[in-house]
Amino acid sequence: MLRGMSVFEYTSTISAREGAMNPPRKPILVIGGGIAGMTAALEAAEVGHRVILVEKEPSLGGRVVRSYRYFPKMCPPTCGFEINTRRVRLNPRIDVHTLSTVEEISGEAGAFRATIGTLPRYVTPGNALDDSVASSLSSERPNDFNLGMDTTKPLYLQHEAAFPHEYVLDRESLSAEDTKTLKDVAPPGAIDFDMTESRIKVDVGSIIVATGWRPYDPTALDHLGYGRCANVITNVMMERLAAHDGPTAGEILRPLDGKSPENVAFVQCAGSRDENHLSYCSAVCCTASLKQIRYLREKVEGARATMFYIDIRTIGRLESFYTDLLDDPTITFTKGKVAAIDNAPENGKLVLDVEDTIMGQNLHAEFDLVVLATGIVPNAHDAGLPGVLKTDEHGFIDGSTDVEGIFVAGCAKRPCDVARSTKDATGAALKAIQYVNTGA
Repeated sequence: MLRGMSVFEYTSTISAREGAMNPPRKPILVIGGGIAGMTAALEAAEVGHRVILVEKEPSLGGRVVRSYRYFPKMCPPTCGFEINTRRVRLNPRIDVHTLSTVEEISGEAGAFRATIGTLPRYVTPGNALDDSVASSLSSERPNDFNLGMDTTKPLYLQHEAAFPHEYVLDRESLSAEDTKTLKDVAPPGAIDFDMTESRIKVDVGSIIVATGWRPYDPTALDHLGYGRCANVITNVMMERLAAHDGPTAGEILRPLDGKSPENVAFVQCAGSRDENHLSYCSAVCCTASLKQIRYLREKVEGARATMFYIDIRTIGRLESFYTDLLDDPTITFTKGKVAAIDNAPENGKLVLDVEDTIMGQNLHAEFDLVVLATGIVPNAHDAGLPGVLKTDEHGFIDGSTDVEGIFVAGCAKRPCDVARSTKDATGAALKAIQYVNTGA
């Protein structure tokens, strides 16, 4: 380092020299802005590579920011998500495209061309909007962030930690009266009703697919009461009920009457390991239910929980996450697959028909609330990805794809938890960097 030169100045000088000797490298395209996509983008950008990060929702974070806590440490997702969003925000090498999808991919490793389509936000960048503008509207729309369990105004911020921290306008939910109101009360230039869908073409050297997952559709599980019984919910709904920014401000309440449940059933393998639905195990559902039983213990004093299972699968070091609940007298573990769930007409409770395979008897047990542990379904098949990637019979992207220079991370590849998704994303970033650097 030259005397009197700061570290920043020295690094900038070296970078300028390297840039003069080497041609600029093409950016890396990352499809999906959940925990895997954000991790891959950051790993590549923080070692000097340009990244184009594409996310279909209005903000980054995917399923992780919809969780109340991570296992096994039981810390909130914000403890890691806020750090990652700050790293993305401060890194000039990452170009974020939200409300966007990749519509077409052509070319080859080292020389791909991708078409990115972006839906209109109808809100201009750097505007002065706040909740007072949104609250002036009378229209409502289902809150997809809370899985439709409550509503928002048509002008909304997806959640309090959203990045980009920008409002979005749902034009389809906006009434004619509210359209006029918005024109009157919004700051000048903040709303642009003339925004249209746009498309750009980008040249990239390699691609990382991290399109994430969605829960198995519980409406296909009629025998388990979802849709027929108001107090049958899913595990992802339970996460939002427990979250302070969820539909009940963090209280676990029955949807039917808003009361605290005293006796809750957690039904494992709801559709999973079943040739009529999902034939595979999603690997994380058991641990997620054990986590949610802890929510119940903490938030509803005196509540009891029963977990109905085929067998409890907690991976590796997470075994103690299960065993340390075995001595709790308020928690019962019953080996048996639930055959049917119905409303009890006389008292509004739920009746579960299940065979206790250890005791060898049929149970007709009553509960106040039932939580279905639905499995992980990959988004890859329904994400509108160009047909250059192979998927297996379940829709997970086949790692043996013939397309060199395209790599897959997280639940687009196979079911996995947050820790494995981030490790996977780091590996995908390393491979993508190698193709950008060498084309091989």
